Parts: sequence; structure tokens; C-alpha cells
Amino acid sequence: MAIKSQGRSEWTGFQESRPYGPKYDLRTDFVMVYGISDDLPERIEGWRKAGYTIHLMTGVSWGEYQDYLYGRFDGREHWDEAQMDRSGKHLLHGVDVPYMVPTVAFAEYLASHIKRAIDSGAEAIHLEEPEFWAASGYSDAFKREWLNYYGEEWIPPHSSPDAQYRASKLKAAMYYRALDRICSQMKEYSLVTYGRVVRFYIPTHSLINYTQWRIISPEALLVSMPGCDGFIAQIWTGTARTPNVYKGVRRERTFETAYLEYGIMQELTRGTGREMWFLHDPIEDNPRYSWSDYRKNYRSTVVASLLHPEVKQYEVCPWPRRVFEGSYPTEDGKGKETIPGDYATMLLTVMNVLRDMHKFEESAEEDEYTAGIGLCLSNSAMYQRGDVIADEEAASDGVKYDGTASAEELSAEQKELLDWSAFYGLALPLVKSGIPLRPVQLDNILTFPGYLDGYRVLLLSYEFMKPEHPGIHQAIGQWVREGGILIYVGDGSDPFHDVREWWNRDNGRRSYARPEEHLFESLGLSRNPEAGEYAVGDGALLFFLENPAELSRSTAGAELVRNAVRRSLEIRGEMNEYKESDTLHIRRGPYVITHMLDENEAEKPIILQGLFIDLFEAGLPVRSSVELHAGEDSLLYDLNYASKSLGGTSILVSSSRIRGERTDGNRITFVSEAPADIMVSTRLRVPDEPRSVKAGDKVAAFQYDADSSTVLIRYPSAPEGITVDVEW
Repeated sequence: MAIKSQGRSEWTGFQESRPYGPKYDLRTDFVMVYGISDDLPERIEGWRKAGYTIHLMTGVSWGEYQDYLYGRFDGREHWDEAQMDRSGKHLLHGVDVPYMVPTVAFAEYLASHIKRAIDSGAEAIHLEEPEFWAASGYSDAFKREWLNYYGEEWIPPHSSPDAQYRASKLKAAMYYRALDRICSQMKEYSLVTYGRVVRFYIPTHSLINYTQWRIISPEALLVSMPGCDGFIAQIWTGTARTPNVYKGVRRERTFETAYLEYGIMQELTRGTGREMWFLHDPIEDNPRYSWSDYRKNYRSTVVASLLHPEVKQYEVCPWPRRVFEGSYPTEDGKGKETIPGDYATMLLTVMNVLRDMHKFEESAEEDEYTAGIGLCLSNSAMYQRGDVIADEEAASDGVKYDGTASAEELSAEQKELLDWSAFYGLALPLVKSGIPLRPVQLDNILTFPGYLDGYRVLLLSYEFMKPEHPGIHQAIGQWVREGGILIYVGDGSDPFHDVREWWNRDNGRRSYARPEEHLFESLGLSRNPEAGEYAVGDGALLFFLENPAELSRSTAGAELVRNAVRRSLEIRGEMNEYKESDTLHIRRGPYVITHMLDENEAEKPIILQGLFIDLFEAGLPVRSSVELHAGEDSLLYDLNYASKSLGGTSILVSSSRIRGERTDGNRITFVSEAPADIMVSTRLRVPDEPRSVKAGDKVAAFQYDADSSTVLIRYPSAPEGITVDVEW
């Protein structure tokens, strides 16, 4: 069970490796001071003086760890622990910054530095990105770990599907061991030395992204790790814009991919009591795009995240210094420019709105959409992403893709591998139809009783992943017999069916050629039924003898998926509850969140009617209607909702953090905090048009809107706070 911060709210935070700076002082609840360099205590103290709760974040697989690599830490060089591919090349994050094999010695090195952060008063530690590349597994350190773990000499991972699968399982187990060791050891150190609890979190990409990018990480294993208090879902434009294929078209689908990524991360902790922060990034790691590109994709990722209401905490920005002080290409590509002022203001508006989300529950009506549809995904999907090369002479270099390579830098074979069409062939037809598909963390089915409660239809395929325990099938079987509908899609062609695992161990009659044979038997069917429909208790199995990757390549494939879900609800007697939509949308208190889908038959824009503040515009305009075209996103504040719930004078929305709000007769005052050099926008509800507005000792510009009884105030920012006084 997660331990909440003692007496503190930590709804929003950010990470920064630089010392305190007023231009990127976002005024969130906490800051993750990044890196364990020698100046760590000074950097912590700078942010503490600015009023922040202090966390530490550092890389658990890479970082500025040259003192360890070159033997200055313990007298022994450790380059043999750098991840290595089959050609003998180290996998690097930067010069002298390799991805590490997480040995016991490396864990001890990290622990020695984390002690310094605890000594400096850090309340929480974030060990980010436990990442082992699928292309790796050839270093001396990994070979030693293989011998200790499996009790046999190392086998080259690329030599067979079995070797690749076993190498990947070992990689996940090693990072679990390292994290468990560090978290347990440092929690004990903090209690023994200072008598206080320190929390440990794992910032990690989604299981979807790690699988697509061919990276192995513990992911679902960490939910059962006692020392892990929660996660940050590292999802942003850089992960979500990775192309995929739908109806035969390969392209970026930032919204849909982000929606699925945030979904699997929400499912990772659902019902566990552990905390989860969703991350957004106003730009991304790839510096080659323009501000307009960053802005469009940022809006898509924010909206995608807000459609998952069980998460209410957010990392609002990684590396804010590169956002608010960095320069990026102009639209014409002839130069560079710093962040446009209106985008900076809009970003601060959204960041402050995110802190408000925990106050409100989802209020969308269930009959507005087709609820209870899930697509199963397991950790083992990551284990099937490494190369299997029988002919060494024909082998090409392994792909290390981190989202920064251009399309021109990838071969056709590499693109097809990175598409991961077996998953998206099942997922995209439903998301594109306005069905709020939920990725289901298959590994949680055994761990958390009742995990499948609320699901009516599950899609499952073992052509891109495998069940890691036979008990999963018992749980699915019970769910089906109680009325669930299971859609299984697979043709048995995946070579990883033959890996040495529980379903095919030589144990007589209980040995199965493929794991779905055990699944079908658990449902009371034969091991190899014909494709078709089968009644199972109060539920049913729909079996399609198809490779799910093929479904991504045609309109007919997409229709097969949608028709299967439609038929499943018909079997349940709920045919009228199958609804497709041109949008995915939700209401969270006064906030109306909408994405209009594209690549469907809808040609006309949709129009949202009401009285709204447009939160994606720097000037917070009041609109009576909002028009959305295909592929567009909106985040609105519903003034009609606010008038019913708030009434009277109140601050509605601001691009600053508001403190000390006081209303006295015909006057309201408050303190507004925002990073330096930002033009703040604040919209208030007031009984009448103001006659005086001041920000500090200066008169502030304002615009009164009689239709909404609101006033917009614009004034320069101050991270230490500026007092605003409004009188009417």
C-alpha cells in the first residue's frame, strides 16, 4: 500500500537537473531534483528555499556514472557491465553514458548516492527508466548473470526464440532485483538514521511503448514489489507519435497511441493503492520540430490522459528549462526561436488546471459510449521483441529506436518491426470508432481478485505475448462462465509458442503445443477448436483463426474487430449498448474534455454548445460554441456548471498558482505565482464590471464579459507572487 506524503498534497510536480531558476519555477507542489552529482545538496537547497517539497530523480539504467565505470568508486572498472549488442557495440545514452546491466555492484553504487539525497532531506526517490534493450544481452556481466540465474552457460539471445525469450525474462528479473534491493535498503537507512519514511517511485514508459521500441523493463512485476510506492507514466509526444498501421496506412497517431499508453498505465495500478502520476511534455526529446508541432501534439497527449479519470496526479513537465529557455526551429526551418508567449501562457494554464482535477469525479453518462471493452496485454510482450537470426551473415544491425530517428533513417524491415501491428491491429479499430477501449494488464488478473469486474468483453491473442502462469486461464475461465465474452484472435504462427515455458514442458498429457490450447481446455472446449462461437457457461468464446497483425492492413480487418465486439454484446443481450462515436469525451466537474477522431466517415465538424472558457487559448476566451474538426482536441471550462456549483465571486481559471484568495464586500484579492517572464491570464466570476484592477502596484489590463459575468485580467508574472486586487 502506498504511503501518502505526510500532510502534503503532491498533485503536480516536475523534474529538473539545473539549479533553481525563476524562468522555470512552475510553482507546482513538488520538484524532482534530477541527478546525483556532487552539487546535489546545493541544488536541493535552492529548490527548498523556493518552497518546494523535495524529491530526487535519477536514472537507474543510465546516468553520469563515470566514477563507477572508470573504477574511481571501488577501484574496479565496470565497462563490462555496459549493455552490449551482438556486434560488440555498447548501447549508449550519450558519450560515456551507457545503458547498464543492473548488477549487485551497480545497485550498491546507486544506493551510496541515494543516501546523500536522503541525508539532504529528500522525501521521495524516483528511480527512472529501468531499461534493458532487446538488442543487448552480450556483455560479460550479462553472461555471468545468465549462468547464476539459469545454472547453465550463456546462449546468444539471437540464436533462437527460446534464447531470446529467456534473455528478456532475465533482463526484467535483474531490474526488479536491483530496484527491490535499493528501495528496501534505503528505506531501512532512512528509518534507522532519521526515523522517517522515504517513498520510492518508478518513472517508466508504458508497457505499450517499451514493447514497440523493443525495450525490456519490469513493469507489472513492480506492482508486487513491497518497496515501490507508485509510478510516473512517462508518456509524451516522443512516445505517442511513434507510427503504427491502421487500414493499411502507416502514420503517426499521437492521440490514439497516447490514449492507449495512458490506459495501460492506469490499469497497472488500478485497485493496488499505489500512486500514479501521468506525465506531459510541452516539447519532446527530438529538437527538430517547430513550436506549432509541439503545441498540437501536446494538446493531444493532455486530452488523451484526461480521458482516464482514475489518475489525478501529474508530472506537468520534464526539463522545464529546455521548454522556457530553449530554442527550436522556426516554421520555415531557417532559424530558431524561443517559446512563443501565447504558448507559454497556455502551458501554465493547463499545468494549473491539472492540479484541480483531483477535486472532481467523472460524470459522463455510461450510455453515451460502449463501456467495459478490454484488450489484454502482458509483460511477456516485451520478451518477444528481440532479433532471432539463424543466418549470421544475413544479420543486420539490431534496432535501438528511442523516438528520435527520422523515417529516412529506418529500413522498410525496421519500420515493419517497430509498427507492432499485432497489438494495434486489435486496438485501433475500436479506439478509432469512439469506443473507449481499455488495455488490460493481464499479469494483474492473478494478483488482484476481482480485477476483471466491470469488463464485459475481452480481446486476447498470444501471437504477440504469452501467459506467464496457467492460473490466468482459470481466472479468465471463471469470468467467461459468469457472463464475460472472450474474443480470441490467433493463427498459431508465432515462433515464440515454442519457447520452453509452463505450457509445453514434457509432463505427459498436460503438455501443450501453444498456450491457447490450455486456455480453450480451461473453458471446457477441445484444445484445438474450429474457428467460431462457443457458449461457455453464461458467457462465450469467439475464436478467429487470424493473425492479428493482418487485421491492421485492411478495412476488412478493422471491421472484423468491430463486428466481433458488436456480436459479443449481442450474445449478452446488450446489442443496443454497442455505440460508435466520432469523439472520445469526458466531463470531470466543470472540465469538458473532447477529441474528435479522424480516419473515419465523419466529414463534418462537431459543434459543442454552451458557455465555455477555452483553456487551450492564452487569452482564456469565453465561447458559446466550439467547433472541432477531425483530429482536433479541446479542453473547456463549463461556465454553466460553475454557476451552479460556485456561485458568487470566484477565481475560475488562471495560468498562475493562486494563493490567499479573499473576498470582502465588493473586492477580491489574491496572490498569483508563475514563472518569470510569463504573461498571466486569470479569469474571475464577478457581480459587476470592475472599476479597479491592480497587479502589485500597477494597474492591470482587463476585459469584462457581460454574458458570462466574468473578467479576464492580464499581468506580468512573478514566481515569488504578486498581489492582485479587483474592485467593482
